[in-house]
Amino acid sequence: MDLLKCKLLKLINCHMKPTVCKCFILLVLILVLRSLLSPFPGFSWFQQRASYMLTTSEAPNLPVVFRKVKFLEVPQIIWGLNNQKIALARACLTARFLNRTLLMPSLSASLFYKEIDLLQPITFDKLFNFEKFNSLCHGFVQLGRFSDLSNQAKPFELQKGSGRKWTKERDLDQLKQLREDQIDEFEIIRIVGKHPFLWHDHWPVKDYARIFECLVLVDEIENEAVRVISKIKEIGIKARNDLDSSKKKLSLDGSVDLPVPYIAVHMRIEKDWMIHCKKLEQRSNINQICSSKGEIMERVSNITGLQHPIVVYLAVADSLLEDDSILRGWKDVLLPYEKKSLGVWDIYQKYPYLIQSAIDYEVCSRANVFIGNSFSTFSSLIVLSRTQKLLDMGVTSSCNLDLRLASYAYNIPGASGAPKRWMTDMSASSLQSISYGTNNITC
Repeated sequence: MDLLKCKLLKLINCHMKPTVCKCFILLVLILVLRSLLSPFPGFSWFQQRASYMLTTSEAPNLPVVFRKVKFLEVPQIIWGLNNQKIALARACLTARFLNRTLLMPSLSASLFYKEIDLLQPITFDKLFNFEKFNSLCHGFVQLGRFSDLSNQAKPFELQKGSGRKWTKERDLDQLKQLREDQIDEFEIIRIVGKHPFLWHDHWPVKDYARIFECLVLVDEIENEAVRVISKIKEIGIKARNDLDSSKKKLSLDGSVDLPVPYIAVHMRIEKDWMIHCKKLEQRSNINQICSSKGEIMERVSNITGLQHPIVVYLAVADSLLEDDSILRGWKDVLLPYEKKSLGVWDIYQKYPYLIQSAIDYEVCSRANVFIGNSFSTFSSLIVLSRTQKLLDMGVTSSCNLDLRLASYAYNIPGASGAPKRWMTDMSASSLQSISYGTNNITC
């Protein structure tokens, strides 16, 4: 260091006062040291801990803003898998609006939502990959761990409004007040009370879709989903070769020369759904919500362009299913299977409801053709993800006869007795129709 200082003194012909000259040399030394240290990971990590970089949602084209890391904490997220995914995304977008990092929320492993003691909390990183989420959503939204907190200072607690008088405008005004200096100085803003799924929606569908793309299953659950899909395709291979072995040439490893397609049907005929959908039809004066088992089977069988025979995977909530005849009555070219008949029940029964639903979601989402109910959140989010995949592939409309990632709503009749083609309106200004269902499905 002394040698470096001496060389700098020789290089600089300084006629300034000694004190001023020394300050100048010290500044040069700091700049040199910073340039030497910056490539090291540890130094970058220190910088990330000290500041947070995010472009605000209100002005995405403005220069990037640097600020000290601050956090948003939300209540435990509850209800079904896809309501929890929407609640998580809504919490993320709220944190983005406040230019804060969302502290990793607690999900709910069970389906119970009224009995608080039965919610079985499960951390986000037990289902979704924390690191991949932050990597894929980098610069848009960010999750943090409670270990990231710098101190134990008391958070600012906010009670979300509720009731008919609590309008969307009042909710947005409340969020804007949180960005004022006095409140914004708190390291943590903790929202208490109201469940995030019930918060007012201020963000377009494309923002939700971007967050959903960042939700990657942890390896353990991803591998389970792959096992289920492999079993479906294995049965499909056998059925095709039994029909005409000369048309398919199996290689030594058991694969086929062409991909083996399968259909996935989110068959909503469980007792809780039938009660809900009938009440919903009465309130909304819409008769295209409930569908019987017979109507679903008939409409699925009328889909044209399918390669027969083909496996039909039936995604149902087994514990709520009263009708054990869902495998009977299908046309011969359609081969229906659910978890138990498929021989994968051992995979599902190891896990709580939330993870079982996450496996089913992946099996349905990756099917060649998906058929669901447009008033089901589960079905709606699957179609949203499939629509996003089509857009990424450059396909702007799947409403024609091309069956690549085709989706249908069996509760709405289409041409020739088939279900109606379904594609999410990605230009929608809110997630309202996806959260609560619609019979306006673009196609």
